[in-house]
Amino acid sequence: MAYLAGKLTKNLVRTLGSGRHGDGNGLYLVVDPSGARRWIVRVTVKGQRNRQGKPLRTDFGLGGADVVTLNVARERALEYRRLAKQGLNPKYHRDQDVPCFEEVARQVHIERLPTWKNPKHGQQWINTLADYAFPKIGRMPVSDIDQPEILQVLSPIWTEKHETARRVAQRMKAVLDVARSRGYREGENPVTVVMDARVLPRVKVKVKHHNAMRWQDVPAFYAQLSEQKGTAARALMFTCLTACRTGEILHASWDEFSFDDLLWIIPPERTKTGAEHRVPLTAQMLEVLEPLTALRSECVFEGQRRHKPLSNMSMLMLLRRMGVENVTVHGFRSAFRDWASEKGDAPREVAEMSLGHKVGTEVERAYARSDLLVQRKILMEKWSLHCTREVKL
Repeated sequence: MAYLAGKLTKNLVRTLGSGRHGDGNGLYLVVDPSGARRWIVRVTVKGQRNRQGKPLRTDFGLGGADVVTLNVARERALEYRRLAKQGLNPKYHRDQDVPCFEEVARQVHIERLPTWKNPKHGQQWINTLADYAFPKIGRMPVSDIDQPEILQVLSPIWTEKHETARRVAQRMKAVLDVARSRGYREGENPVTVVMDARVLPRVKVKVKHHNAMRWQDVPAFYAQLSEQKGTAARALMFTCLTACRTGEILHASWDEFSFDDLLWIIPPERTKTGAEHRVPLTAQMLEVLEPLTALRSECVFEGQRRHKPLSNMSMLMLLRRMGVENVTVHGFRSAFRDWASEKGDAPREVAEMSLGHKVGTEVERAYARSDLLVQRKILMEKWSLHCTREVKL
């Protein structure tokens, strides 16, 4: 390996062949066989030992020679040696280049992708920042972002798109929290300061509920629905009977069903609460499922593509084709809940657990671990009978 004692020159930095070339005081120019050139510095940290008990000697990269000049490399090497002489490991104490907000945000997005149940939610997370935050603060170093910059992003959309603005604020806060944890920022998160100080105007948010059908009207609707052909009709019938969420229905697979125990067991990763939800199967539910077994699909409710589920809009579009307006698929859960209270005489806990909701505080749930399956089975049988009872059309 080639080695040159003494100081390097700009010309040598450009022309030296492959090898490690010393500039003195621990600074080296490393030239790879490919011709790539980079700087490293070797330092010994005072008072620190490696695993063998010898002085801690470490090489640190200083950047490529095409972007880091000889003089800059010498300055950085001097800083590393200064830290090492003080007993400080440059790995943890060197000055860091501060990334911009967009760089940190995209890294956070990549790291959190596996935690989202639905990839669509992950895409929405980064899309809102790309639409509202990146154009204004995306290229700013995360260390420079403070309350004025947060207000610059939020103020234009706070009243007109309040729910979106609230989500943008939450996501900016997450990005800046990560930046602080990695040493790029100090002090309190400016998003927290802005929100706690209530600098932005108060917005009275109207709670929007999913439009629901009256439980009294469900039997007549179900009778019309049972005359419809196609998998979407079967999926909507099963939705009415089980009072489950749209996503839980559409992505149901046959391996989740235990027909011997008359149970549909929705795994935690497919529920909104992150807890397993057992749905007791009634005779009416089995009647809906039975014809679908002949398809031999991996999905219970197969769409246009083999072994792929129906689209998210399939059941809603069926409602519209049937001329049913101002009703959503999710609204059938509300119809069930109203019926359970007004007609089913169900205790609150039984009705809520039938919907897959968490009941009580965390402490209460720690002691009351039963999912009240027996009581819920009785309730779901009553509901199935209500939905399928004969009516005059």
